[in-house]
This record gives sequence, C-alpha cells and structure tokens, in this order.
Amino acid sequence: MADIDDFDIDRSISSAWAEFQSRLSEVISMIDESGDLTIGTSSSGDQAPYVRFSCPEPDLIRCEAASNAVLDRGFQLSDAQTSAMERLGWRPPVDGGRRPTANFWVEAAQEDSDRVSELAVAALRDVYGVQHPIFLAPDQLTEVLQPVPTPIEVAADDLIVIDRDDLAATMPRNSEHLAELVDAELAHMYGHPPIRDAEGDVAIRVGSTMLFLRTATDGQEVVIFAAVVHDVAGRSRAAEVVNDLNVEARWVKFQLIRDRVFVTLSVQAKPFVPAHLHQAVRIVSDVADGIDDELAAKLHGRTTFSDHDDPH
Repeated sequence: MADIDDFDIDRSISSAWAEFQSRLSEVISMIDESGDLTIGTSSSGDQAPYVRFSCPEPDLIRCEAASNAVLDRGFQLSDAQTSAMERLGWRPPVDGGRRPTANFWVEAAQEDSDRVSELAVAALRDVYGVQHPIFLAPDQLTEVLQPVPTPIEVAADDLIVIDRDDLAATMPRNSEHLAELVDAELAHMYGHPPIRDAEGDVAIRVGSTMLFLRTATDGQEVVIFAAVVHDVAGRSRAAEVVNDLNVEARWVKFQLIRDRVFVTLSVQAKPFVPAHLHQAVRIVSDVADGIDDELAAKLHGRTTFSDHDDPH
C-alpha cells in the first residue's frame, strides 16, 4: 500500500487554501463588467455566507461579503466575527453613497487582485468557518479552479474491455498517466477539477465527509483515506483498538499514525477502472462517517470537525 505516514492534514488544508487563493486571484484579474462571480458556502436554499466579485467600472474590483443583514438565522455572525471582518480590512455595510450595500465590502484596483483574493479567503476560512475549499458551493468551484483536464488519449493497446458493456479499464503507462486518469474521473464525478495540495494529494468531498486520495509513485494503486480521530489519548490503547477494528474490517484498513487514526482503502490501478474508484470513495466515506464519533469517544480524541460547526 502507498505510504501515508507523511500525511499532515493541517498542512494539506493550508496548502489547498493557498492554491485556491492563487487561482481565485487569477480569476479576479480577468473579471469585467459583463458578469459577477459569487462563491457560496452552501448549495441549500438557506442564505448562507458568500463572497461576490464584480467590476463596477473598468479596472476596479468590488468584493462584497455577506453580513447579518442578509444571512439566515443559522448563519448569523457573532460580534467577534463581525469585528474580525473589519480587522481584516472589510468595510462595514453602508446605506448611502454611490454603491450602498447591506454587505461588508472592499474595492481595489484590478491589478491588486492578490489582496482581494486574500481578503475573500480570510472571510471564507477564518470568519465563516469553511474548513476546506471543497466545502464551497460545488457549482461555483469550476470558475475558480483550473480548466477541466483535457480528455485522456487512450491507446488501443491500453484499453481492456471487461464483462460489463459500459465498463472499460485503462492500463496506466506510469504514475503521471494514472494521476491524469484519476483527475479526469474526479472532474467527471464532481463537475469540477480536483483540488490538490503541495504533495499532490487530492481532497474530495462526499456529503459532510472529507476524504483524501493519493496515487502511488509506482502507478500500481490509488489510496483513498480519511482522518477519523485526532489527538488520541494513549497510543497503546489506541493500537489495541485499531488492531481489533482491522480484524473485523472487510475492505478498509485502520492505521494509527502519530496521534491520529486513519481509515484507508487501496484500489488496484493496473488496470484503472473508474467504477472501482467510485466504490472505494463510497466505502471509505460510509466507514469514516459511521465510526468517527464512537471511535473518538473511545479513544478520548476528536473528530475532524468537532471543534467547528458542520461545513456549510
């Protein structure tokens, strides 16, 4: 199995936000008067936090961030959060002037897109509490992330037809080819390109669960994994519990890495079969979502989102 001992979830999340901000800055630098860009934090009908970018006049970017005047009851900001917005550099809502708004707002020259993207990410991450860019409204991610990967050219010798007519397998030529196949499939599954961290791990969202995906350097497998418990108390006790879980587990494997327990599933990738990736994502998601609270209580640890509200 591909080694995940070096995985650091905090570093991965920080890296993903940095990558997201960089791409957002590029998008902001190209916004014109023809349209706005809204990045929401929920796909539900509730009025959840959002940031909205517009170009009210040439070379000027305006960004607005939702305030309590527009947020539904369940998303109301505390006094501390409101103060944090202003400390970051957001201006409070205004009733009059050229562009009155009920939202926090900021205007800057378009060439200062880096600063605007920094303010937007700070609002989304630090004030609104979005854990990771994958928890932003799915229909908005495509505009910010890199273009959908170009279709993979599959040579005739790489194609293996298996039992089902609608199921085909592709033999990866190397680890890079496997990563391309995985990225293309994830883009197809979720409607936007995957978000990779600096180490090349992919974060994917299934409901309220955050999973990670790593392609092996030898191109032999794809590993799906999730951190289910953090800050476990007592490694000896945790090792015993993990061992018992592994005895009972059918497909997944539990691993104790430092003070965290991960659930992992290895998917053979020679050949690469998209259906196997779909199944692995669902299995790991179901296991992680079904066991995390009970396991955290047993090991006196915490789940990934226990210190925060559920991702919007």
